[in-house]
Amino acid sequence: MAAKKTFPAAKAPEALSEKEAKAELTRLSLTLAEHDRRYYQEDAPSVSDAEYDALKRRSAAIEARFPHLVGLDSPSLRVGAKPAERFEKVRHARPMLSLDNAFSEEDVAEFLARIRRFLNLADAEALEIAAEPKIDGLSASLRYENGELSVGATRGDGTEGENVTANLKTVEGVPHRLQTAHPPAVFEVRGEVYFPADRFAELNARQAAEGKEPYANPRNAAAGSLRQLDAAITASRKLRFFAYAWGEASDLPSDTQTGVVKALKGWGFDINPLMTVTHGLDGLMDYYRDIEERRAGLGYDIDGVVYKVNRLDLQQRLGFVSRSPRWAIAHKFPAEKATTELLGIDIQVGRTGVLTPVARLKPVTVGGVVVTNATLHNEDEIARKDVRIGDTVILQRAGDVIPQILGVVEEKRPAGAAPFAFPRVCPACGSHAVREEGEVATRCTGGLICPAQRSERLKHFVSRNAFDIEGLGAKHIDAFLADGLIETPSDIFRLEERYGAGEKAIAAREGWGAQSAAKLFEAIASRRTIALHRFIFALGIRHVGETTAKQLARAYGSGAAFIAAMRRIAEGDAAALADLDAIDQIGGTVAEAIADFFGEAHNTDEVDRLLAVLTIEDAEQPASDSPVAGKTVVFTGSLEKMTRNEAKARAEGLGAKVAGSVSAKTDLVVAGPGAGSKLKEAEKHGVRVIDEDAWLKLIEGL
Repeated sequence: MAAKKTFPAAKAPEALSEKEAKAELTRLSLTLAEHDRRYYQEDAPSVSDAEYDALKRRSAAIEARFPHLVGLDSPSLRVGAKPAERFEKVRHARPMLSLDNAFSEEDVAEFLARIRRFLNLADAEALEIAAEPKIDGLSASLRYENGELSVGATRGDGTEGENVTANLKTVEGVPHRLQTAHPPAVFEVRGEVYFPADRFAELNARQAAEGKEPYANPRNAAAGSLRQLDAAITASRKLRFFAYAWGEASDLPSDTQTGVVKALKGWGFDINPLMTVTHGLDGLMDYYRDIEERRAGLGYDIDGVVYKVNRLDLQQRLGFVSRSPRWAIAHKFPAEKATTELLGIDIQVGRTGVLTPVARLKPVTVGGVVVTNATLHNEDEIARKDVRIGDTVILQRAGDVIPQILGVVEEKRPAGAAPFAFPRVCPACGSHAVREEGEVATRCTGGLICPAQRSERLKHFVSRNAFDIEGLGAKHIDAFLADGLIETPSDIFRLEERYGAGEKAIAAREGWGAQSAAKLFEAIASRRTIALHRFIFALGIRHVGETTAKQLARAYGSGAAFIAAMRRIAEGDAAALADLDAIDQIGGTVAEAIADFFGEAHNTDEVDRLLAVLTIEDAEQPASDSPVAGKTVVFTGSLEKMTRNEAKARAEGLGAKVAGSVSAKTDLVVAGPGAGSKLKEAEKHGVRVIDEDAWLKLIEGL
């Protein structure tokens, strides 16, 4: 048994060591990814808006202190989750990104300051901001071609949504044809589908009269109504739609945010009458307080206000980060609170072996939603709040989901309530559960023998973003594991030889049949050829999410090149490690995780078994005819005609790879005044160096 340790209370971001920060960012990334999946894909959120936002704020604060630890699977770079399987998938012509959040006047002030810094605007220069209520509904995109509604889709993961055209045609505020004699060739209108308060009350009254469970809140009801396979059911719910943005557009009717939205009203859309243009921090805060006071009487749910730079030319200059526009932010309202009894603390074991405590609560209604459990995150969180079984706990929520536990009401603590003893053995397999120095998470040491981890790793392997094997769902994975049919990912592709008669034997299993068995084997066969980024993501390497996997695939190009490089890194090859670390936004955290993964013999053995049964496709490189497409570019020193962020965004938009350090594989260094060691590295490796004027001339007109 490992020696018993004592653990300090959770540290503030500024007090974390780099090792502690790595561990905390890992926990936050995994936790938030699961919350995204539950919210966007299943319409079944597992935490409150307040808790979710608090986790993201902590992650952002740690990343701000340790920017070199930020990986491409960072929560700050993610949007939503993959769409469900019920409808045909639709790829958005332009991504539907989410907004960063502000929670205080200071956050809003910093938002305005960031814009001015990015654009080099003086304080005296006017900056118009469009402000509007933030509707708490379901985002949707409506594509019009020559004025006719052709496709209506949900946001999904921001890249792909679900085709719900027939259902959206039943929603009030969605014209089937644009009301203009000269419609654009293509125009994607974006906005929010929502349930008016009076109609939501009527729906729940009908549910109760029919002996059915009422809906918890309007947002969930709107999502469920829009995803009905029978459009007549959607029509009966009488949903509404507010238009407030756009995606792909062949022509814009105005050069401002508010001007385009007002044009949408002329085309037949409902727009929010409370949208306005304001200036400066005082103007934004006055608007925020006014909307907050009017919130209860609006007749629809809102959870804050949205601020957007009004001029479209400034929006274009500001551009986007990976998951959100720089020119917009959501200012969220405060959370709601309640108290209830903590009935117990259950321990769940995740895919990576992390033991996560979950609070079981006496059911309580908070803002119209009945909640029964909440995550307690980790051992430190329980100790910091001194949460004990039997305590009366204070809950907080801001939205429609499970709340966070803020603390306990100590005067109501029952006699004899003892501090919670975090388990030192895994509840799933009985292996030691240990916590390494500097780690916040306690992990099972059982590895592949732990049924919880084995099951979850296989489920991850066949999941939507990985191999996406239809017909091999969670319950089938569990059943096949229980009967010893599969133990490792490669076993899936050897299922027939492992199970004798193969398809016929599967068909004879309870719950199966000839047709479902045939489809399963067809699905498995179709995935013997797999895209490189899916293969990398499916391996389940810590810190390597879908976005990071795509970046790695693009950087290495082929499966053979990627695996060979990773093996060299695991063997201590400094040059290979430097190449990996130089990939923009990868950083030491991802590099260390990959080295750890490929340094384990059981992992490389399984990779070899997979390679024996798979064909890995080379990565697609971005198509571009620009002179910098596919080139690796490093910016160093001060830029005088644009900010560093604007320069990087422009380069990436032209198909270039922006790296943080110079190596032999760097194609071009753009150097401004004050350039230092990177110039010496460029000279050492014989890399071409140009100044900012030459860079602008190179990309001129593109």
